[in-house]
Amino acid sequence: MTPPAPKARTAPETATDRLARLLTMVPWLVNRQGIDLDEAARELGISVDQLETDLRLLYLCGYGQMPDELIDAQWENGRVFVTNADTIARPLRLGRDEALTLMVGLRALASVPGLGERDAIERAMAKLEEATGASAEAAARVEVAINEGVEADLLADARRAVEGHRRVHLRYLVPSRDEATERDVDPMRVVNLDSRWYLEGWCHLAQDTRTFRMDRIAALEVLDMDGTPPADAQLRDLDLGAFTPRPDDTAVTLRLQPGATWVSDYYPVDSVETGPDGSQTVTLRTADTLWLRRLVWRLGGRGVVLSPPEVATSVRQGAEDALAAYE
Repeated sequence: MTPPAPKARTAPETATDRLARLLTMVPWLVNRQGIDLDEAARELGISVDQLETDLRLLYLCGYGQMPDELIDAQWENGRVFVTNADTIARPLRLGRDEALTLMVGLRALASVPGLGERDAIERAMAKLEEATGASAEAAARVEVAINEGVEADLLADARRAVEGHRRVHLRYLVPSRDEATERDVDPMRVVNLDSRWYLEGWCHLAQDTRTFRMDRIAALEVLDMDGTPPADAQLRDLDLGAFTPRPDDTAVTLRLQPGATWVSDYYPVDSVETGPDGSQTVTLRTADTLWLRRLVWRLGGRGVVLSPPEVATSVRQGAEDALAAYE
C-alpha cells in the first residue's frame, strides 16, 4: 500500500495575517449575504471552525463600544449574515504607489530560481499593468536584488527538497563557533526575510527546528531519503525576525571602528548607532561569549567591548595571555 503523501506544514498564524484576512473577509461576506457556511469557508480557503472563530471575533469589532457600533455577524442557521459593517463594506483597492510597489515585488519574485508559480505571477503582473496604464513604466525601472550571495542552483535545490519532502545534507558555517558543521536537515520552507534567504527545517544534529542563512551554506546535497519533519516540529513566527534571542542570552555592546563595521551586517544585532566618524556602537545577544572573544581579537583593535564589564575583562585577559605566550 502506498503511504499517504505528507501534509504540507504551515507556519503559526500571526496577528498580522489574521487581520489581513478579516479585512478582506468582511466586504466579501457583506456582498454575499446568506451564503452557506461550508461554501464560505471553502471559498475563503479556511476551515469551518476557523471561519466561526473569525465571525465570533467580528462580533466584537466596530468603530465604538455600543451595540449599534459593532459588526453584527449571524451564522447559527448555517447561513452567514454580516451587517452593520458599512464603514468597511467596500473591497480594499490599491492606490497608485501600492500598485507600483506590488509590481516591483512581483518582478523580483519572478526572478527566484525554481519558483513554480511563475504563470500566476505573470498573470497578476499583466492585470496590474493594464489597471495602472502608463504608471507601470515606473515599476519597470526599479530593480530589486533578492538573490545576492546565494547561488541559483543552491536556492533551486533547497526549494526542490521542500516541495519533494526530501532530506538534505548541509555543510554550514556556524558564526557563533566560527566553524563549519555537517548536518542532516528535514526542510520545511525556504523564505526571504530582509533581503536574505533562509532555509528552515528540522535539524537532526540539534534535534530541533533551526533556521539556516543560505549564504552561509557551503554545500547542500538533496538525499534520496524522506524528509518529513517530526509531527511536533513547529515553524517559527518570522514576524519577530530571523533571529530570536533567548531570555538568558548575554547582551554585549561593541564599539566598531571603520573597517570593522561589517560585523553589524554579518551578525544579527539588536541595535546600531553610527557616529560622525563612521564608527558604530552595536548591541548583540549571544549564549556563548567564546566566539565573541575570538571575533574581537580578529578585529585587531578595531573592535572594543564596552559592556558588560566581565566580557570586556575576559577579552582583554585573553589577549594578554596570548601576548605572554609569544614572549
